[in-house]
Amino acid sequence: MIQRESYIQQLNAFADKPLIKILTGIRRCGKSSILIQFRESLLSRNIPPERIIHINFESFAYSELLTAAKLYEYLTEKIRQGGRAYLLLDEIQEVKEWEKCINSLMIDFDVDIYLTGSNSHLLSSELATYLAGRYVEIPVYTLSFAEYIQFRTHYFPKTEKNTRDQFVEYLRSGGFPLIHTAEYTEDAAGKIVHDIYSSIILRDTVQRYRIRDVELLERIIRYAFDNIGNTFSGKNVADYFKSQQRKIDINTVYNYLNALEGAFILYRTPRYDIKGKEILKTQEKFYLGDISLLYATMGYRDRMIAGVLENIVFLELKRRGYTVFAGKHETREIDFIAEKQAEKIYVQVAYKLDGESTVERVFSALLGVKDQYPKLVVTMDDFWKESIEGVQHIHIADFLLKDNV
Repeated sequence: MIQRESYIQQLNAFADKPLIKILTGIRRCGKSSILIQFRESLLSRNIPPERIIHINFESFAYSELLTAAKLYEYLTEKIRQGGRAYLLLDEIQEVKEWEKCINSLMIDFDVDIYLTGSNSHLLSSELATYLAGRYVEIPVYTLSFAEYIQFRTHYFPKTEKNTRDQFVEYLRSGGFPLIHTAEYTEDAAGKIVHDIYSSIILRDTVQRYRIRDVELLERIIRYAFDNIGNTFSGKNVADYFKSQQRKIDINTVYNYLNALEGAFILYRTPRYDIKGKEILKTQEKFYLGDISLLYATMGYRDRMIAGVLENIVFLELKRRGYTVFAGKHETREIDFIAEKQAEKIYVQVAYKLDGESTVERVFSALLGVKDQYPKLVVTMDDFWKESIEGVQHIHIADFLLKDNV
């Protein structure tokens, strides 16, 4: 099992602190494996195995513990053996009223609690009610490009490819860990991802939000997937369906988009007006939890390459802890403004700088921003190395592998 160091480091930083640690992310992004790896980290600190209680609620072995009362009763017996107990509870949202159980455990016992969950709304809403100020959320994403290389090197050590070729493979396959642990054909990998997607749609959207019109949900998904990197609003979606002779309420559109966000299929990115210094409430962007979801549902589409590259850059910025906005400066759009504490960077993404008009369009928006923060143009050009007036140009593979953006 490949160690995903960045997440283990984050968990270790909060170990034995009076906070509940919650790993959140799309199904099959690796949360369960990270929890297992963290258990090994606890054992390496000479914590007795009996003091580490690890439960995966997707296992039938624990099917009788799926209510708060049953889980509390079970854990009470385990904890009372003496000393601090470490609770590693995987896919906690499967337990009815789980938050009441966790809240009581925090009050009644000496415990250090680690949870995973696959629905952001479930965790955020209920934690805010019962556990306000006593938890820290650690988002988990599918494999970064750097992690992808680590996986491929481990499982296929005899394969020798340069970074550019490896990026093209990553671009075509996405980052779900499972498909990089064995040599799958493109069709087989696509089927695996489609099955993951179908499971997420059923369990984390349709069942969780009691969605009755699944066909309409699928249509909204296709619209969002087909508009990666483009700004749109619920009204745009409703107008599109109207043009297809299908009436749909705007509130329904937003409810369905909200459900897809909760399942980490989509990430909503608000627009920020640099000049007006305000977040705009219309024409947001949406990005996928992993680009392979696009391929598994709609196939490869060369015309969408720019949006796919944007999606990859967006996820990398999120992995690195940035709050990400789509930027607007006067009449020009900037793909990303990323902020983290005192840091800020501006990033423009393009497929190729294949002419003077493209160069002018891509660079001009960044050149118009007169501040001291780094500004980057990220593309797939191998030979065009020039930077303009302090705006740096970088190949996307190099961008993804930089220690600091």
